[in-house]
Amino acid sequence: MSEAELIFTALAELSTRQIAETEKAKGVAENAKVSKKGGAVAKNARKELESKTGMSVITDENFLPPKNEKKKLK
Repeated sequence: MSEAELIFTALAELSTRQIAETEKAKGVAENAKVSKKGGAVAKNARKELESKTGMSVITDENFLPPKNEKKKLK
């Protein structure tokens, strides 16, 4: 993940938590609705940045190695 992807992921998580606390969400159903709202905050911010810069925030970078790569035993 790129730096921007990490930041927008953190924004989604923070937004979701704060909305859940504000709405006093309980249970899976209520928290599912809250997670959509929190994700929308980050989505809107990402779309706004992309429209201002003309560049995509989403990359094909991956921290993890490909699954077909085998670890060598020592």
